[in-house]
Amino acid sequence: MSYQPHTRSRAARVATQTIRTLVTGAPTPREKAIIPDHPALEPLPEGMESERPGTLDKVVFGISAGVVIAFVLWGIAAPSSLKATADAGLSWVVTNMGWLFALSATGMVFFILWLAASKYGNIPLGRDGETPEFSTASWVAMMFSAGMGIGLMFYGAAEPLSHFVTAPPGTGDAGSTSVALSTTLFHWGLHPWAIYALVGVSIAYSVFRKGRPLTISGVFSSLLGRNTYGPAGKVIDVFAIFATLFGSATSLGIGALQIAEGARIVGWADNVGNVFYVLLITVLTICFILSAVSGVAKGIQYLSNINMVLAVVLALFVFVLGPTVFILNLLPTALGTYLQDLMAMAARTGATSSDASVWLGSWTIFYWAWWISWTPFVGMFIARISRGRTIRQFIAGVLLLPSAVSLVWFAIFGGAAIHAEQSGAGISEAGSSEATLFALLDTMPLSVITSVIVMILVAIFFVSGADAASIVMGTISENGTIEPRRWTVIFWGAATGAVAAVMLVVGGSDALNGLQSVTIMAALPFLFVMLAMAVALVRDLYTDPMIVRGRYARTAIEAAIVEGVSQHGDDFALAVAQTPPGAGVGAMIDEAHKTGEIPAAQEDPADE
Repeated sequence: MSYQPHTRSRAARVATQTIRTLVTGAPTPREKAIIPDHPALEPLPEGMESERPGTLDKVVFGISAGVVIAFVLWGIAAPSSLKATADAGLSWVVTNMGWLFALSATGMVFFILWLAASKYGNIPLGRDGETPEFSTASWVAMMFSAGMGIGLMFYGAAEPLSHFVTAPPGTGDAGSTSVALSTTLFHWGLHPWAIYALVGVSIAYSVFRKGRPLTISGVFSSLLGRNTYGPAGKVIDVFAIFATLFGSATSLGIGALQIAEGARIVGWADNVGNVFYVLLITVLTICFILSAVSGVAKGIQYLSNINMVLAVVLALFVFVLGPTVFILNLLPTALGTYLQDLMAMAARTGATSSDASVWLGSWTIFYWAWWISWTPFVGMFIARISRGRTIRQFIAGVLLLPSAVSLVWFAIFGGAAIHAEQSGAGISEAGSSEATLFALLDTMPLSVITSVIVMILVAIFFVSGADAASIVMGTISENGTIEPRRWTVIFWGAATGAVAAVMLVVGGSDALNGLQSVTIMAALPFLFVMLAMAVALVRDLYTDPMIVRGRYARTAIEAAIVEGVSQHGDDFALAVAQTPPGAGVGAMIDEAHKTGEIPAAQEDPADE
């Protein structure tokens, strides 16, 4: 292939300037003129800075803060009224919207798998050639710790044992180990991480590839245009803050339940009630606020790495001293049953059986709502730590690695609990879900030490998860700044702790039910946001510079080969030369395929 001298010189100048820009920053005015503004080329780095650091969005913050404060005051003044409203809301959502949760969660799994396998999988979440910010080990540790650490500790032994003792609707009689593990994996495997991946990849692409603000509303620029920065965008960000706050408050409440139960079991507290819960949440809230204001690198990464080591030590302890061979046998059995029954479990709704609605509200729909409510902060957090990876790498890491860890985790703790139950240990009679893990550890040596380790693990998961959530809420409140001001982070951290305490108190004797009811209601509005987010992402990817270059390449080469063969047979070579305006390859490609432009009245002000 040959190129004309003047074209080669210009291409060399473009390449040289691109490298210089990446290394030194903004180009000179003369250098700006060298690089054309074209949809097939990346924008200059200076044109991708749309962040407005330190600027508080008074509308988003004011509405969100006002509603949260009203919720807390309602819970303090009239907890019985709040409980009645939450129970009624839960019943309505499960009865009337359960089908939407079921369809949406499974649809997101297929969408994410298609995205990774498609041509869009090669698109980087950043500029071309950019390398990942964090090592793979730290990336996985931070992602997993912020994603569902508390839940794994709380449900690791409790959920498989619960499904073993009481079979899910439509699965036959109780006592099936494979059904117990496959149902648990259904709730903790591909579905939750596909939900996280959708929001995470959308945010990472929007921020690091398009240069938009680090907000949920920024993802919708391709759909909303100017309205992204108007009322529609603000409504999206308010919903994102609500979902984040109530989802993370649920996690904190679950963590408080387990820590309190551990304190009672090891003799540190005699009376574990609402006063103890509130005091415990207050102490831990102060801890995660201090962690949050220290920044991501100093706070979350350090805590996540510590927790990863402690979690591995605890899992190895149970694996070695527990029923090792039984656990090893469970791994292929649980995985095979999960894959075999995946679609049947995904299709389970209130139409399955008369008691299915009640079960779904306590398990599947609660989980889908919990994961959806976590997506603004987990998605934004994993987006922040995933810069430089391709979409395919991101999805493979987010979808497959944590799912594999969940399989091993539940096989170890769930398998050990089921084996102990079969041996007559009476683990199911522990009295509550938060007591199940401690009852299991009590059947093994060093039970006091391992119980203390569990409490430490839950506390650090508590701190690291709430740490990420308070930073994310601060980021959304301040128009997408990567480093929100301390007072904003402190406010949202305190608000999260207060909401968690109210939700526990409202739950009364069944505190877990109070957490579940509010979470499901708070997640419903954001579910619609996520469905629209998938559409916005595909529209963005369709006009990505890498995809546009591919269209140019295919069109140009096909046209050149036809012309060459027609005129010269096999004796021709391709050359690149400038054409008169409107006579080149660009004229062969539809304008919408190049730019994805929207009508002028809806143009994005960030592109002006």
